Amino acid sequence: MTNRRPPPKISASYLENAALHYLERYSSSRANLRRVLLRKVDRSLAYWGGEHEEMAALVDAAIARLAAIGYLDDAAYAETKVRSLHRRGKSTRLIAASLAAKGVGAETVQAALGTLDEGADLVAALALARKRRLGPFRPAGYRAELRNKDMAVLGRAGFSFEIVRRVIEAEDAESLADDALGLG
Repeated sequence: MTNRRPPPKISASYLENAALHYLERYSSSRANLRRVLLRKVDRSLAYWGGEHEEMAALVDAAIARLAAIGYLDDAAYAETKVRSLHRRGKSTRLIAASLAAKGVGAETVQAALGTLDEGADLVAALALARKRRLGPFRPAGYRAELRNKDMAVLGRAGFSFEIVRRVIEAEDAESLADDALGLG
């Protein structure tokens, strides 16, 4: 038998404090924060009982207050997430799916993706290839043998066939990096 503490009773101040605590640790979209707070509400209602609709209204009010004072901004969240995921070698397709899963609207996602350069997918594919030692970053003796596997890795990461082929079949990483950055 466990001696777990009962979940706290839900109030407007509790929800606002819980939201602030969450936002201190993580950046979030409105929809994602709503999901987090509704999980807290569900746990509390399962123990204490009450009306879900009433508590959902309190959650929406807390989110509206935080958005009004600037703590929640889906556009800023999307732009930050796009830059972060792009640096880690994620494709624009995967970035868009990740933001959609967090509840960011399609228009906001497209606006955030618009901040990337034209060759963003090529740069991201290069970053992933460098990190995973694929294609031109692999020792020359193994490149031909593992070509299909390398292409599959980049394909599963959401890159187009043209970009995958260009990265994997590149002779050396430096010339491809220059092309990606527009230097060559």
